[in-house]
Amino acid sequence: MSNTNKPSRDEKRQMRSAARLYAVQALFQMEALGEALEDIQEEFETHRFGAEIDGDQYAEGDLKLFRALLSEAVNVQAKVDQMTDRALVAKWPIDRIDPTLRALFRAAGAELVTQDTPPKVAISEFVDIAKAFFPEGREPKFVNAVLDHMAREAQPEAFA
Repeated sequence: MSNTNKPSRDEKRQMRSAARLYAVQALFQMEALGEALEDIQEEFETHRFGAEIDGDQYAEGDLKLFRALLSEAVNVQAKVDQMTDRALVAKWPIDRIDPTLRALFRAAGAELVTQDTPPKVAISEFVDIAKAFFPEGREPKFVNAVLDHMAREAQPEAFA
């Protein structure tokens, strides 16, 4: 895609999907390595978006959505973590779940709380990300249930 051509509707959707995936990966990396938001954001924008690594071509991401999800996941992390805790069984607080799922819930929660994305679209997108990380597991169904609960709390009017 050249800079003179506007991306098609399908390309825009793919770029938004890639931005969500990159946000989950960046949040995971921030937590795992204890790195600052700005450092992780710069690394992803410089070395992931549209890059070719070991023969694999990485998708171009929606930069605006990626930045919004990262910054909002950090800014509203306490609120999102509390929403996630309420959606989880009491025996499984967010700090006891898989770090990949924790990053996914934080990115999804940030989108549900701060963006105009219809909740069902956001849920579907993040369930697809869960399927990519856990292709054989039960995690995608778990993610769907947790995000549905979170979405109903964040945007009850969308489910009326």
